[in-house]
Amino acid sequence: MGTQLLPLFPLSVVLLPATPLPLHIFEDRYKEMMGDIIPARSEFGVVLAKDDGIVNVGCTATVDRVVQRYPDGQLDLVAIGQRRFQVLSLDEEKSYLRASVEYFNDEEAGEVPVDLRKKAIAGYQRLRDIEKPSVIIEPRLEGPQLSFQLAQFIADLDKRQTVLSLRSEVERLEFLVNILPDYIVQRERITLAKRVAPLNGHAKHITGQ
Repeated sequence: MGTQLLPLFPLSVVLLPATPLPLHIFEDRYKEMMGDIIPARSEFGVVLAKDDGIVNVGCTATVDRVVQRYPDGQLDLVAIGQRRFQVLSLDEEKSYLRASVEYFNDEEAGEVPVDLRKKAIAGYQRLRDIEKPSVIIEPRLEGPQLSFQLAQFIADLDKRQTVLSLRSEVERLEFLVNILPDYIVQRERITLAKRVAPLNGHAKHITGQ
């Protein structure tokens, strides 16, 4: 026995280690989960929810701060990504889902080429300028897992899930450097479209006799 089950929070989100996750807790089962987690300062697991179920690789989180408590038990909080895991089996005995999991880290800690690191950081800076996020954690640009920090502005869930699942920092940075040029162009177009849209379609209505 003795295996501690990890509470799971399936979301349309891919959480990455050392990145922030603002949450509004309103469902009764997740109010119960936070009631168990927050006093114990324990972890919960964030997994990507898809139409056919949950993805089996996720990231744990701890509650960094509770921003607001509501009279009916709802919560606004900010959680921080911690460590990666793979789901081995699910448990549905409580109102919220729990799982037996296996934690994993990178399989190798090779030196990241300087040029690769510079390209990734340049892409990150361009993307951050476009997205203008309200909640971020400043990346440690010399950190051993820079890729997770850089990928926090990638909105594409499948791409974020790939970054989360890869077990090599070099592979993650290479993946980011390869996808960022096209992705940045796409995000620039979306941002421009949002800016231009309010200027269109507002012709004056003229009435006549």
